[in-house]
Amino acid sequence: MQKTKKSPDFVIVVAILLLLTIGVMMVYSASASMAFHKYGDSFYFAKRQLLFAALGVFFMFLVTNVDGKKLYDMAKPAVIICFILLVIVLIPGVGIWRNGARSWLGIGAFSIQPSEFTKLAMIFFLAKLFSKPTFQIRRFRKGLLPAMGILGGAFGLIMCQPDLGTGTVLVGTGILLIFVAGAKMQHLGGFALLGALGFTGLVLEATYRIKRITSFFDPWSDPQGTGYQLIQSLYAIGPGRLLGLGFGMSRQKHLYLPEPHTDFIFSILSEELGFLGITIVITLFGVLIWRGYRTAIRSHDLFNCLVATGITSMLMIQVVINIGVVSGTFPVTGITLPFLSYGGSSLTLTLVAVGILLNLSRNANR
Repeated sequence: MQKTKKSPDFVIVVAILLLLTIGVMMVYSASASMAFHKYGDSFYFAKRQLLFAALGVFFMFLVTNVDGKKLYDMAKPAVIICFILLVIVLIPGVGIWRNGARSWLGIGAFSIQPSEFTKLAMIFFLAKLFSKPTFQIRRFRKGLLPAMGILGGAFGLIMCQPDLGTGTVLVGTGILLIFVAGAKMQHLGGFALLGALGFTGLVLEATYRIKRITSFFDPWSDPQGTGYQLIQSLYAIGPGRLLGLGFGMSRQKHLYLPEPHTDFIFSILSEELGFLGITIVITLFGVLIWRGYRTAIRSHDLFNCLVATGITSMLMIQVVINIGVVSGTFPVTGITLPFLSYGGSSLTLTLVAVGILLNLSRNANR
């Protein structure tokens, strides 16, 4: 008799839908003033966010029913295609330049960010590699070194754009996967030291990165320059207190805080909904991360376990970095807040990743 598939994790579905609802509302509130000023339509960004959210939810439930064998088989072709796209996007006249980085491919209003797809493709590729019975992750030359080489190659291409934020999420997710797969701690320690030296070199290589670090320690040393974003973000968070100023009542969104509907949407949420609002959002993210790792622990094979671990870790790293940046805990970098920040390809791809997580939850042991 054919085995009946279990339902996907209902708790994850509820958490995602609540986060999406809050996200669409906050995108409208955070962008209304800027959208009216630029396009004469206060709902300009909100309508697009709602469209991409609906499209993402459709694909999320679609991939929930995909055969797990197909996910395994697509790992290698997906990462090869992503490497090709990462090269193509660097070609002048082909890649689209936005916010100081050549990270986009597209025509007209429609565009994609290959580095976003690379994060998910790399999770599948590393999970497939580590789950092979013949692969020896505890051996350096024949195990860990090739995996780090592939991860480092993707990171290098992303840094050529340059996009340190996405590269950091990619490497952080990859390192967590390598750790879970069973690599030796002394090997990881050596790569951690090399990574720290490399990160220092990347910071010293670009003047704007040095300024970001110095403004992180003292943003008021350059309040009209590199410290401006952080100062305006803190001005938004501060007045929120317990219950906030009220939905739609933010002052910083009126062309004071740059990117209020993307990277710094958490600041506007803090200002309007206060401590209560951010507690609800962080709790929802916490529930999502808990259920994601729960799915990984209960998965019936190593590939499923590693994919669930990678997707959950990717979301967790993005949430931690984004909230850390807007609150002044980390230096400013371009990381969006999953499900809340405005962005078409990023939101859709993140929902597809959650759909895969839901797919794996159907096969996890109870």
